[in-house]
Amino acid sequence: MLKRNRWFIMLALVYALLAGLVGIGRIEMPALLPGDGARLHGHLMLFGFVTMMIYGIALHVLPRFAGRVLFSERMADAQFVLANLGLWVMIYGWLALDDVALGVGGVVSWLAMALFAVNIAATVRLFGPRV
Repeated sequence: MLKRNRWFIMLALVYALLAGLVGIGRIEMPALLPGDGARLHGHLMLFGFVTMMIYGIALHVLPRFAGRVLFSERMADAQFVLANLGLWVMIYGWLALDDVALGVGGVVSWLAMALFAVNIAATVRLFGPRV
């Protein structure tokens, strides 16, 4: 497995643990976290854990299922940077209630999703040479 895919999976686990702490903190000490803790928890869990786990597993498994190499390793590397950067900008946005940061983080996260979609679609296509 490529190091990048391992990083996606390992960070997904870190984000899950962090989201769990945010959730527990919201229940036990709601005044501890500034900003919107519910949305912070949700984004950490859904984009941080679920989506990063999907990225890591899909980038490893789907090319093998399709009998092809991944269309672009560079695109996947850029996706890794954008996905994590976008999430951290959104984390800041939810903590600071900063709408600009939330918008920027959301756009950066969407760009990561778009790179993933293009890369996987080009990998599992029905035409072209196979491995």
